[in-house]
Amino acid sequence: MKFNHKSFVLWSLLSLTLLVSCKTDTPQKIAQEIAPKDSIFYGINFNQFEVIRDTIKKNETFGQIMLRNNISYAQIYGISKEYREVFDVRRLGIGRPYTLLKSKDSLQSTQYFIYEQDAIRYAVIDFTNGVHVYKEEKPVKYVTREASGVITSSLSEAILDQGIDYDVTNNLSVIYAWTIDFFSLQKGDKFKVVYKEKFINDTIYAGAGPIESAYFEHNGKPFYAFRHMPDTVNKIVEYFDEQGNNLRRAFLRAPVNFAKISSRYNLKRKIAFYGNKVRPHKGTDYKAAVGTEILATANGRVVESTRRGGNGKYVKIRHNNVYSTQYLHMKAQKVKKGDYVKQGDVIGWVGMTGNTSGPHVCYRFWKNGRQVDPLKEKLPAAEPLPKSILNQYLVEIAPKKVQIDNINFRRQPSNAIATN
Repeated sequence: MKFNHKSFVLWSLLSLTLLVSCKTDTPQKIAQEIAPKDSIFYGINFNQFEVIRDTIKKNETFGQIMLRNNISYAQIYGISKEYREVFDVRRLGIGRPYTLLKSKDSLQSTQYFIYEQDAIRYAVIDFTNGVHVYKEEKPVKYVTREASGVITSSLSEAILDQGIDYDVTNNLSVIYAWTIDFFSLQKGDKFKVVYKEKFINDTIYAGAGPIESAYFEHNGKPFYAFRHMPDTVNKIVEYFDEQGNNLRRAFLRAPVNFAKISSRYNLKRKIAFYGNKVRPHKGTDYKAAVGTEILATANGRVVESTRRGGNGKYVKIRHNNVYSTQYLHMKAQKVKKGDYVKQGDVIGWVGMTGNTSGPHVCYRFWKNGRQVDPLKEKLPAAEPLPKSILNQYLVEIAPKKVQIDNINFRRQPSNAIATN
């Protein structure tokens, strides 16, 4: 192919135009394609930082993590003292995830420390302008779920067979702690429950929320439970039946959940180890694995939290001028003398301290200064709803009762949402 002078000039101009076009349009297009989009986590744009993710190791402390990342002793001390109520750095959980955000310059200085307390709650330490510590929660979506089951062996099995979060088992046991004896459930007992499931970002399952209403049929007798907040000032939530009676009692039936009684209160008990001599047993022993949570059975003040002789490590609580309780053989106590505890609070963990042949908690019960068998005592019930708000409550639960009455009992695993 031959080019004359005119063709060469035209070709050169066209080439120059194309080159100019490439030099002006292409870099802008490339820049637009490679520019990272904002990645917002915990309310912070992670694209602005170097991101380091890790988990808390065994025996690892907050101070060690901070020192490794060039946070001074003074700052560490200030955080541990000034912000203890917001974020107690002494209570880091083994395996809990944390994130460090560092500057992208050569200094690689720590800008944020983010610690996940659970799937929803997290604490942030902001080093960008001095030190600021705060707690937040991830946005949570609540989805109402209906479930039911028929017991063939145990409540736990019936719950899991229906694809229900195991936490629902514990929540049911708390609601019906005094109404139903979970140690003597019968084959054929039934339950129905309406509760909330929690999801993060609409898809990530974050556990079971509170039970809204429940129905339990034990030995052919029905027991309803409806969630209600009679005290809107202090936001205290209780569970009441279809007539407004409080399901809670002044005392829980047992200090541990789902534990079997290994030895009852018995003033005439004989022990072979001591030559079959009578050695009164003034407590009720609940067999449970080491580390099982021990619960305060009623509100009260801790009057003893110590270790002594055959009792091992124990806690004693004075509930009022009539009742006191004691919890023996603990692995460790969670409360100290003078603390005020509420019913259901964790006060320690099952262990084998003192004179014991296996892990259990010996539960002792005093009435008017005399040790008695709590399982034979007629203990006081919590107050029912006052008449002034009873009608309002009955109107409120009417549709809830219709809803739970219309739930069919499932005997086979359902096509329910899979849960962890």
